[in-house]
Amino acid sequence: MIITTHIKTTAPAFGEGIRLAIVQATGSAGTPEAIRDNLRQLAASTALACAHEAQLVAFPELYLSGYAVPPDRLHALAMDTTAAPLQEVAAIAAEQRVGIICPYPERARVAGEIHYYDAIALFGPDGTLLKNYRKTHLWGPDEKLIWSAGYREPEEGPAFTVHEVNGFPIGLLNCYEAEFPELTRQLALAGARLVVIPTAADESTKLSTGKWTSPPYPDVSKLIIPANAWMNHCFVAYCNRCLGETLDGELVGRYLGNSVVASPHGELLVAARNEPTLLLVDCVPGDFGPTHPESTNYHQDRRPELY
Repeated sequence: MIITTHIKTTAPAFGEGIRLAIVQATGSAGTPEAIRDNLRQLAASTALACAHEAQLVAFPELYLSGYAVPPDRLHALAMDTTAAPLQEVAAIAAEQRVGIICPYPERARVAGEIHYYDAIALFGPDGTLLKNYRKTHLWGPDEKLIWSAGYREPEEGPAFTVHEVNGFPIGLLNCYEAEFPELTRQLALAGARLVVIPTAADESTKLSTGKWTSPPYPDVSKLIIPANAWMNHCFVAYCNRCLGETLDGELVGRYLGNSVVASPHGELLVAARNEPTLLLVDCVPGDFGPTHPESTNYHQDRRPELY
């Protein structure tokens, strides 16, 4: 695994910032054995990140199950937040004293009915589940076939909440949601200084119909991620898969491997190539001054009553 860093000699102090590790990985897909394999890789990658004093480790979208998996198999693999695989992730977080962002397929009863969600679990460094985030904006025909959109029911609570790791406020989005500027803005207005976005941005994936998706549109990581960071004066991290994904020995997905972390000035601090990579970045707001002259601030100068 390639290691690319933008870090200082020591990790940020409590409340000062956070040392973020982005694990850009391949993974097994579509079976209980795949989940076990991916958990082993999660443990090894987390240990490697912690050897570099990481305080938060993030993994790509649907990391535990794989992404390009038929609907019936994803539903069979789906779990609730108390399931053994997620409890194992919680135990790894507690053992390593590190926050972990672990995307997975969720099965939950909401409004009296069973629903399936493209979900992300955020564990604190004591193993506590800080947030179970359900994807709200679904991409493409298969996601809309397989998953329910999150937060349609009051019992689910608010979607865009901010949680602290190392005393540092963090928000979560999921893949396609990076492309809705309102969502990063919502989290930044709620106090997030870092928005982490697991993704499965692909060159092409095999749909449930047997067809492959069309070639990708312009690179989100080079355009939208830096823009959202600049417009909200926060760090934005995009955590993708890389290379190929196989199911039962057959190629089902090819991913862009374009993980990045952007600074509050809209600069890419680190960027991966399409290969297994560990990105390490010290996200410290104090290292970045204002982007505009004194008394000029996007958030304070908004006039939401007009829009």
